[in-house]
Amino acid sequence: MSLIPSFFGGRGRRSNVFDPFSLDVWDPFKDFPFTNSSLSASSFPQENSAFVSTRIDWKETPEAHVFKADLPGLKKEEVKVEIEDDRVLQISGERNFEKEDKNDQWHRVERSSGKFMRRFRLPENAKMDQVKAAMENGVLTVTVPKEEVKKPDVKSIEISG
Repeated sequence: MSLIPSFFGGRGRRSNVFDPFSLDVWDPFKDFPFTNSSLSASSFPQENSAFVSTRIDWKETPEAHVFKADLPGLKKEEVKVEIEDDRVLQISGERNFEKEDKNDQWHRVERSSGKFMRRFRLPENAKMDQVKAAMENGVLTVTVPKEEVKKPDVKSIEISG
């Protein structure tokens, strides 16, 4: 889910400008050719924006909200999952680019590098104290259990007469 409509580079991704739970952090200067500029939050010289705008799926099951992010090549120590007091889930991390050796000649650089941060406002039914995160085969899964919705007791009343 994104605050930015899909015509800003969404290529078929699911987005909804009016999604109240979405709280994406968007850097309008990230694709400009600034390096080490204070205008750009993404000021890494060889940064590839594909990693910076990490895609995260959010699905809701009857028991939980489940977030999945593809983070190939990252270790769990390089990723942070945090919950803020105002019901915001933040997933962030960084992949550093390879150091150049003076004897190396690069022909193509397609692998992504740089920092990423995604934020999601969680709904009222989220159990903030029971959030779990796991990393397996480069996929981060964050599970936020939901409060059980208490169904109202229905009592049949016998009609006399």
